[in-house]
Amino acid sequence: MDSIYVETTVIGNVAGRIHSNPDVASRQRATRSWWNIAAAQYELAISQLVIDECSDGDLAAAYERLDVLRDLTVLAITDEARALAGVLNAEGAVPPSEPRDALHIAVAAVQRVQYLVTWNFKHIANATMRSKIEQACRDAGFEPPVICSPPEIPGDTDD
Repeated sequence: MDSIYVETTVIGNVAGRIHSNPDVASRQRATRSWWNIAAAQYELAISQLVIDECSDGDLAAAYERLDVLRDLTVLAITDEARALAGVLNAEGAVPPSEPRDALHIAVAAVQRVQYLVTWNFKHIANATMRSKIEQACRDAGFEPPVICSPPEIPGDTDD
C-alpha cells in the first residue's frame, strides 16, 4: 500500500464547516471526497508538526482538526529530517522564511513516503520550485515524495 504524507492544509479542508466563498467551498468538497476514498486505499501519515499546526487557533476548530488526525500514522521527525529541511531552506528549494514547509517535505522524503498532499501552492506544491525540491532531496540521498494536491491522486472509483 502506498503512503501519503498529509500536510496541514489538507486537514483544514477536511474539518470544519463549508466556507461561504464558493472557491474555498469547492476545494473543501473535493478534499472531503478524496479523503473518503484515500483513507481506504493509502496509508495516510502525518508528523508531530501537523499535530502542532492543527492545534493552533480557535479551540473548537482545533478539536475538529485533531479529531481528523486520530487514526493516522505519526511519522518521526528525525535528525535526518531536520538536516534535510535545513538543506531545502539553504538551497532555496523552500524559502528560508518557511522552515515548517521544508520540514513537511523532509519528513516525507526521509520516511520514504510516496506522496505529499497539500493545498500550499506557494511553497510546497509549486511548479517553479518542484525541481529544486526534488534535486535537493536527491543530492542529500533521499527520493522526494510526489508533491501534489489531493485530487491529483486518484482513488478507485470503479470507473
